Amino acid sequence: MADQAHPGDVDVADEVPAIQTVRRAALILSGFTIERPWLSLNEITARLGVSKPTAHRYARALRAANLLRYDPRSALYSLGPQLLGLEAAARAGLPIAAAAAPHLELLMREINQTVVLSVWNGECPVVVSCVDNTLGDVRLSVRTGSQLDVTRSAQGRIFCAYLPAGEVPGLARRLRASAELRELLKEVRRTGLAINSPVDHGVRVLAAPIFEGDQVVASMAILGTVASLAGDLETQAAAVLLGVARELSRELGGTTPV
Repeated sequence: MADQAHPGDVDVADEVPAIQTVRRAALILSGFTIERPWLSLNEITARLGVSKPTAHRYARALRAANLLRYDPRSALYSLGPQLLGLEAAARAGLPIAAAAAPHLELLMREINQTVVLSVWNGECPVVVSCVDNTLGDVRLSVRTGSQLDVTRSAQGRIFCAYLPAGEVPGLARRLRASAELRELLKEVRRTGLAINSPVDHGVRVLAAPIFEGDQVVASMAILGTVASLAGDLETQAAAVLLGVARELSRELGGTTPV
């Protein structure tokens, strides 16, 4: 008696092409980086190791799903708008974002400034949570999903100070070339605090690390104007920030590296 097919059964012959398709689509999407936000069809073809017509079919399918965009003037591809929704869903599922939420609210109320949580995306810090201060005369906010400069931003300096240099693209080279950067990151590790410098657009940012075990998993930051974070005000805000960051780290089982 012949075997009967069941709805849950998967034909291996059908599964292999499907897996290959998913892998190739993922390979295309992962080729876009901060340094290379645009790719040509030739670059996609080389990345896949297939013929140009085959690469074009994959690119066309990803465009139809809004996962890729195509600029006919430059003949270049970039990531599509559908990925923004997926990114937001991914951020919402981050355990650190849920764990940090009450601490961010507490910090905002304590210092009356906007507070931000950022995580490392493999190349730079990306903002995953922002609690705006709505009580002051000036309201500052940061769009979630914003990618921050690695060495100019306070949050970027936190990750540069506590991540292994090999996990930050180009950091080892920068450290060899700049004694100033080496001293700056040494000071961050000594104080547990980073400050953006130079100040961008009159905004002052203080950032502190969040640890899970002995690994830095996030950066918690305060955003204020140069006037609202100056002198004693900055000193007080920094003390509150460090206290809240350490409490969140303790909840996560974090231990600050020596």
